[in-house]
Amino acid sequence: MRYFAYLEFDGTAYCGWQIQPGEASVQQCIEDALFTFLRCKVAVTGAGRTDAGVHASQMVAHFDLDGDRDCGWLKSKLNGILPADIAIQRIVRVRPDAHARFDAVRRTYRYCVSLEKSAFERSHSWYLPNRPDFELMNEAAAVLLQTVDFTSFSKLHTQTKTNNCRVDRAFWSELDDGRWVFEISADRFLRNMVRAIVGTLMKVGRHQMDIAEFRDVVSSRDRCKAGDSAPAHGLFLAAVEYPDDIFIE
Repeated sequence: MRYFAYLEFDGTAYCGWQIQPGEASVQQCIEDALFTFLRCKVAVTGAGRTDAGVHASQMVAHFDLDGDRDCGWLKSKLNGILPADIAIQRIVRVRPDAHARFDAVRRTYRYCVSLEKSAFERSHSWYLPNRPDFELMNEAAAVLLQTVDFTSFSKLHTQTKTNNCRVDRAFWSELDDGRWVFEISADRFLRNMVRAIVGTLMKVGRHQMDIAEFRDVVSSRDRCKAGDSAPAHGLFLAAVEYPDDIFIE
């Protein structure tokens, strides 16, 4: 039986989602927790990678178990073993061929910034002592909705066959006084894409780049012309969406 696990994690202590030799990863923690109570090795496949320090308010991963297990029991067992910075939200049964990565039809990321220094938010938002021009940043973000090739915002030398993505939402909004969030949704994302976009939009917001120059960066398909990547700790994977027909219940 194949299961989808929906989970959240604070990425501060991890090298990212994916297992890496000699490093603590979220994927490894979940596989170790499954082994602890099932006494067998269970491979866990995530909906995608997250970089070191990046968080998730919703990640999805799949794994296979012999027989039909109670989803509530699995959730309870895993949460009893996993460290405090990883939590299983729910576990559901899916079709045997359902894939957490390849069946995802839409993903949403959120990037959080704060205009006020906070001792508690320092690992979960990018502190900006000076307010950028969010209105101008939203004008630039609208360009992304008309963009197909996102090479300018991709990590170099990746193994992806195409850098084409379909972005259907990209917008800065104010959560409350002093806190802003950039939300972006697409059918797929490239390595480092969101952080590179936020870093480049920040150049627009600081009036170091105008809208025409931002368009030129996008069309250049040259990562070197875009801005620096925004810090990892402000980024959250917020949602992963799937077609209804892959779920059994």
